[in-house]
Amino acid sequence: MKLYEIAMARSGDKTDTSNVAIWPNDDADWPLLRDKLTVDVVRERFGSLVKGDITRYEYPNIHVLNFVMTEALRGGVGMGMTLDPHGKAYQTLILEIDLEP
Repeated sequence: MKLYEIAMARSGDKTDTSNVAIWPNDDADWPLLRDKLTVDVVRERFGSLVKGDITRYEYPNIHVLNFVMTEALRGGVGMGMTLDPHGKAYQTLILEIDLEP
C-alpha cells in the first residue's frame, strides 16, 4: 500500500531545511502511520536529496508526524539552483512510500 492511499502531506522550507507533515485521512490509520513511517524509511526514500539529519516529531493529539530534514534544499531559495528550491515536491515524494500493514 502506498502512503498516499491513507494519508495526506504538506511540505515547507526554511533556508536549507525542509519539513514534511503527514496525517491520516482516517484516524483509525494513525497507529499504522505512527509505527511504519520511521526516520529510516524516510531517509531511504529521500536518499541523497537529504545530506543532513532527519528528525521525526510526533503529535499524537492531532495525529500528525512531522519530518524535519536539514541540508535538504541545496542552500534553499536564495542560494539553490534546483527546480524546486522550496521542496514542495517533497510532499509527493513521501506519499509514494510503500507501507506494509
